[in-house]
Amino acid sequence: MSNQTLSPDTVQKQKFSLLSLLMRKRTLMMLLLFFVILVIFAVLSEGRSLDPRNLMNILNMMAVSAFLTQGVALLMISGKLDLSTGANGTLCGMFLAFVLREGVPLFPAILLALCVGVLFGLVNAALVNELNMAPFIATLATSLIGTGFVIMIAQNRIIPIRDTTMHWFGSHMLLGFRNFPGVPVSALLAFLLMTIIGILLHMTKFGRQIYLVGGNPQASMLCGINPKKMSYILFIICGLFSSAAGITLVARLQSANMQGLVAQRFQGITAAVLGGIILGGGSGGMLGAFVGLLVLNTFSNGMTVMGIGPGWHHVASGGLLVFALSLEFLQKKQAEKTVA
Repeated sequence: MSNQTLSPDTVQKQKFSLLSLLMRKRTLMMLLLFFVILVIFAVLSEGRSLDPRNLMNILNMMAVSAFLTQGVALLMISGKLDLSTGANGTLCGMFLAFVLREGVPLFPAILLALCVGVLFGLVNAALVNELNMAPFIATLATSLIGTGFVIMIAQNRIIPIRDTTMHWFGSHMLLGFRNFPGVPVSALLAFLLMTIIGILLHMTKFGRQIYLVGGNPQASMLCGINPKKMSYILFIICGLFSSAAGITLVARLQSANMQGLVAQRFQGITAAVLGGIILGGGSGGMLGAFVGLLVLNTFSNGMTVMGIGPGWHHVASGGLLVFALSLEFLQKKQAEKTVA
């Protein structure tokens, strides 16, 4: 058998095929990025970032972000966007602490806080669907309104929570072994819900309708789907998940303060975009969003372990978002070349 040499054109085509594969498989690319970040910080921190307790901290950080990400991801797949999730979650957490302080029992208080989240989502949906506001503008406006209510309720004070059930939800660990302290209950709940939502997206009629509305609203109407109704449902679901994020944060801190989810208000969007959920809608899923969360929180945790200030965390998060949007741009270009 004679040896065959590859021509420069063949080599170029193979490189192009590899690039095409990575561009199409955003989740695979993000997993590779996650492992690269993990190795880099493990080397720089001399192994401290891989300490079991530090890995638990990453999971603990991800719990709140995971709730935010799920609601935003569903909306983004349908072609909509919600910038008010941070303000919504902060308001719900503050409202929960306030009514608990006033003597309302825990479970009715949680139900009231969730209702505030639903109302927030309902207002967003009404502004977008009834007044034809752009989702960006409508949710930015409600974010400012929510922040105003937080300031009025808090009155520049921290509201402490003294409830054993909330303390258990915010601090208790499960599945611990040897030197690993376990996974926070709140994180397990968040990841379980993310798994269920992911299955529903890909294996149910409702999930397929979300993709169709995001990919082609006109075609979805011809198929008998009501995009306006879908928008209302998803904005309300997003409000619920935002409320869950605020309640989880309050349970973890055992108090509510005006900062709340301010530092995490864009984490859901960033994680979703990193995971391959495009801003135009119609693609992506919860697995990619989860990997995006891993990348985002591992990077932030690594910087903390290295003693890098919180200001640089925001710079890094913005840089990761720019990176993700650049990947999206390259994917579109790649698709155009493939069609041509």
